[in-house]
Amino acid sequence: MNYKYAIVLGIVVFSSFQAPAKAASMLGTANNFGVLGGSTVTNTGPSVITQSLGVSTGSSATGFSPGIVDGTIFISDAVAAQAQADNASAYNLLAALSHNKDLTGLDLGGLTLTPGVYSFSSSAQLTGTLTLDNLGDPNALFVFQIGSTLTTASNSSILTTSGDDPNVFFQIGSSATLGTGTQFMGNILALTSITLTTGVNIECGRALAQNGAVTMDTNNVSSTCDTKPQVVAVVPEPDSSLGILGSGLVGLLFAFRKRFRKGW
Repeated sequence: MNYKYAIVLGIVVFSSFQAPAKAASMLGTANNFGVLGGSTVTNTGPSVITQSLGVSTGSSATGFSPGIVDGTIFISDAVAAQAQADNASAYNLLAALSHNKDLTGLDLGGLTLTPGVYSFSSSAQLTGTLTLDNLGDPNALFVFQIGSTLTTASNSSILTTSGDDPNVFFQIGSSATLGTGTQFMGNILALTSITLTTGVNIECGRALAQNGAVTMDTNNVSSTCDTKPQVVAVVPEPDSSLGILGSGLVGLLFAFRKRFRKGW
């Protein structure tokens, strides 16, 4: 049995766990929330939040049901308060980063961006598709510092070139409004409010508002990221018991079984 198969398999498994690390450490306990509101969270229609929902310092979350929360709803309690504190810390950390490029006056739609910190002195607009090229690094960090508002046009989208990236952050000085049917990716940290209009979906991210409301209408908010680690394939030697690397653990067990029968 050649040990390189076990080593490469270990790299694949290890890489799959590394991708969310930056998002989790950045957000603290707010990482456990799909939606976090300051004053309130209101929902219309069959929205789905794959993590918890929280409100602090407000005291209400309405529209659940028909909305579904896969996690727990925390309203004006210690858990929600801690999540908001961590949300604020992450917001301040992101705002303090030195930017690589000033995009003020440009529409994010049609751009292809590599990892970095991008700044807008006032408002930002997304019309069409923004492409994020993480250069094959699942830990690549994208930060968008937006002085006032973020607005997306209907049916806008954010795509990545090699799998979803969990380390995308939009730090917004006031409010975000995502237009009808927008397919969004990333964590929205808004100082005031977040409005998700009809049919907006957030993948590999969260909607975190510090002081104002989060308003939802038939949305999906999921922190799930379809990361695709970059691994160099290893071609099995001619006498190997493994067919292909993709057989994973099944192939490894088969190889060990053969050696055991022959006697080590």
